[in-house]
Amino acid sequence: MALFDKLTHAAKDFFIEPEEGENAPAAPAGAPYTAPAPGLPGAAVPFAAPAVTQPEQRHLDHIAGLLAGDGRDFEAYMKMVKSMAAAGMAGPLLYQTAYNAFSAVNGGTVPGLLASAAQFEQALATDRDKVLARHREKMGETAAPGAAPGPVVQLAAQEKKLAADLADLTRQLQAKQQQLLQTQQQLADERQKTQAALASYELANSAALAELQAHHKAAEAFLNASGAAK
Repeated sequence: MALFDKLTHAAKDFFIEPEEGENAPAAPAGAPYTAPAPGLPGAAVPFAAPAVTQPEQRHLDHIAGLLAGDGRDFEAYMKMVKSMAAAGMAGPLLYQTAYNAFSAVNGGTVPGLLASAAQFEQALATDRDKVLARHREKMGETAAPGAAPGPVVQLAAQEKKLAADLADLTRQLQAKQQQLLQTQQQLADERQKTQAALASYELANSAALAELQAHHKAAEAFLNASGAAK
């Protein structure tokens, strides 16, 4: 009787449509897609894919929408399997018992149930292909004809231009630094030449002045003495 009560409770839980406005059940999240880092020329900051451990709610809601059925498909059967597993059932008995209850309520068949599972798997694979295609467009790996570039592509182009501008400014700066060094060397040479010329002039002037003063004093002394003797 306890087992029958569990089966009845599980069937009641999963074959009654939820009230309008209730949140769709969240589908189990698969492994997150990790995008390869695209090569961005001149990138100052290397791109690293973030470590995502939990999917965002919007993605869970999107997946739940893909798996939402009419209550007579494999998604409904899978919910019943999980409910019975939580009640303690396992193994072949779990899946067979869940199928018996599922078939009794919906009149489904094994081929139809498995075909429903394959359709859901195909829906998930098709949706993933679409998402990956949009992701490649956003990352600039592919370009849709006539589509406006996304933020990643625009920022990558801006980064490339700024890197090129910076490289050009760096070359100009290096050229100006070289010119500055050459000018400073020329200035030092000219100052040295000018200082040397001044020092040379000072020596010549000092020697001439000393010689002139010496002869002036001698002439003054001898000439004054000679005049006094007369």
